[in-house]
Amino acid sequence: MANKRKIINDPVFGFLSIPNELIYDVLQHPYVQRLNRIRQLGLSYLVYPGALHSRFGHSLGAMHLMHEAISSLRLKGVEITDEEATAAMIAILLHDIGHGPFSHVLEHTLVDGVTHEDISLLMMERINEDLYKLRVDSLELREVEESKVESHKPLDMAIAIFKNEYPKHFLHQLISSQLDVDRMDYLCRDSFFTGVQEGRVASERLLKMLDVRDDRLVVQVKGIYSVEKFLVARRLMYWQVYLHKTSVAAEQHLIKILSRAKELARSGMPLFCSPALRYFLYQKVTFDMFSPTSEALEQYALLDDNDVLCAIKVWISSEDKVLSALSRSFIDRQLFRGEQLDAPLTAEQQKALNECYAQALGISEEEASYCWSEHVSTSNTYSEKADSIDILYSDGTIRDISEASEILDLAALTRKPKKLYLFRFRLNR
Repeated sequence: MANKRKIINDPVFGFLSIPNELIYDVLQHPYVQRLNRIRQLGLSYLVYPGALHSRFGHSLGAMHLMHEAISSLRLKGVEITDEEATAAMIAILLHDIGHGPFSHVLEHTLVDGVTHEDISLLMMERINEDLYKLRVDSLELREVEESKVESHKPLDMAIAIFKNEYPKHFLHQLISSQLDVDRMDYLCRDSFFTGVQEGRVASERLLKMLDVRDDRLVVQVKGIYSVEKFLVARRLMYWQVYLHKTSVAAEQHLIKILSRAKELARSGMPLFCSPALRYFLYQKVTFDMFSPTSEALEQYALLDDNDVLCAIKVWISSEDKVLSALSRSFIDRQLFRGEQLDAPLTAEQQKALNECYAQALGISEEEASYCWSEHVSTSNTYSEKADSIDILYSDGTIRDISEASEILDLAALTRKPKKLYLFRFRLNR
């Protein structure tokens, strides 16, 4: 076991320790190692060149913050067993495991009706099975009846916490809520790598201010200013980084490339692509094709950013004018041009756009529809319907942050601003 207790040097939080053998085995699973090949911020590196960090680094950072949160809660007398602590750290370590290349792009193009949350749960179940078999083999329990050991699979508790089916609800809140360790890490990490200092949050202080009342997370009143800064930082990061117009333009550009490639593949045109990418391009992949042991999940687990980028570089030479033009402009960073709209395009305006591109590129009006996209960007800072951020006062009373804060306006917090954009192919390079 000694060689499985590793220390990792993280640029954001410093030295992170792998606390036990089970977490080490989870980290070594191929599904988890795949996250090294998927960028945390997708195409944001085209705007912020430093944003090349991976989802693996984010998962490690979130696991570290979970460990710190549990340590802080234990000091306040909250009962958390060692098994529960390990399970919570594994649950947050695996919370993003189902993300495909370039974040949500795959969900809009190559798979139908399948979200990364669905895939995450299936992958967790597969890892659970794999580690269970590994444990059985190592303990030479082959002759033990499966029914007697089925309930002792190593990730059962982690999966229950992830699904909010474990009795201690506050452990799930640490993974998924409006003040969870996932958000704390990605705000700190994404701010660090993009250089957008407005995203920095006082994660250490926030964690030390956490407590539990009636099985729900609360924040001690002296941490209210850190919560306020957290919410403001999240709002600023969404509009400065995650929903930056150029980043969204690049994503829409990529979606059109993959949509066109899939259309050509369906028509039988041979396209260069990796075996994993081919699996999703040349057939309709739906949710019912996925299971913990399915070929669909295996192929999905082989997909990463490299498959997509490598294919696009080759598609520059495609015989298809649309795919070739879109691919070349993407690789050369001549991304879709974005402009904000006051209202959705009318049918006449859409037809005019198609005619313009059809004439300029020598393609049909149907093919020209791949050259532009309407998109709505939206985000809210706080939701009253989700798990609230509760502030604990010295007299024991609890108030929602929207009521407790003197500077945060409820209407502003819960408002969900929307920006409507037209993104279109650049004819003049």
